[in-house]
Formats: sequence, structure tokens, C-alpha cells
Amino acid sequence: MAGAVTRESYFETGLDVLADLGYGGLKLAGVCNRLGVTTGSFYHYFPSWSAYTRELIGHWLQRRIDGMAVAYAEPNARRRIDTIIKHALALPHGAEAAIRVWSSLDQDVLAVQTEVDRRRFDVMFDAAFEILGHANQAQVFASWSMYLLIGYEQATLPRDTVGLRWVAEQMLDALDSGRFASVPDD
Repeated sequence: MAGAVTRESYFETGLDVLADLGYGGLKLAGVCNRLGVTTGSFYHYFPSWSAYTRELIGHWLQRRIDGMAVAYAEPNARRRIDTIIKHALALPHGAEAAIRVWSSLDQDVLAVQTEVDRRRFDVMFDAAFEILGHANQAQVFASWSMYLLIGYEQATLPRDTVGLRWVAEQMLDALDSGRFASVPDD
């Protein structure tokens, strides 16, 4: 595999390590071992571990932005919500949880996590506002979607993607059935 290793493969492997072992498991030796390369190969691409981890978070950010861009490109608000939920259900939730832990320890990672959270919230809020026509209702819907995603990723229970999908469907059913009309104003 050493001949096929690229910068991209270091990033993908780093995300895999985060998903499997959490933030505490993200180490140079572990990334190199998974790739079947020496640390010298690593230093061919990155001047230091800190440079790599900064770029890893930048890579993660870009992947999240790209996923949201697909949703924003959808002109129909309801299909836009479906797109972002489908994207959220397919996330590597272990890596997402590890990055959130990392963000509690590193201000630079926190800034990136905050940006991703804000963008996720905004895409849901904007689409819900188009559907509901009321800012407070859209705020509640977008908040609910964020609480669901973050809570799922932070829970110590075994991951249950079927259960997560079911809860997301309940949220969409509430949106489609007009139940958000009963959300009180601030």
C-alpha cells in the first residue's frame, strides 16, 4: 500500500482512527501502521504532527461544507431537508463524536466545530423557514435536528442507526403534518 499512499489517504485514515479509537487514539504511529508506512513517509507529506492535525480538521471541514453544498443546491426546501438528513445519517458518527471531544480541548478545533454546527443549523433553519414561514417554528425545527444529531453522536449507548432514522422520520412527519404550527412565539 505504501506506493498508493497520498495526502488524502492520511486524512481518510486519520478520520478512521478517530471513528474507531476516539480522539485519544489519534497518534502518528497508529495512522502510519494503518497505512502500512513509516513515519518517514508521513514527514514526506507533513512537516509536523500539528501541521497534519490542523490539515486533518481542515479536510473534515471541507467534507462537511461539500455535503451541505449539495443540500443548498436543491431548490425545493423539503427535498433540501431530506438531502441534509440523508447526509447526516451517513456520517461517520464515531469520528464526529471524537472531533467534538477534540474541540473541547483545542480552541482551533472548537472554531471549526462551531462553524460546522452553525452551517448545519442554518441549512435546516432556512429550509424549514421556507416551508413553515415562521422564524420561531423554523428555529425549533433546526434546533431539534441539531440536538438529535449531537445527542446521537455523544451518547454512550450503542449506535442504533435504525432508531436514529426512525426519530428523523418522526421529526419530518411533524414538519409535514403541520405540528410546528403549535410552537409558541418567544
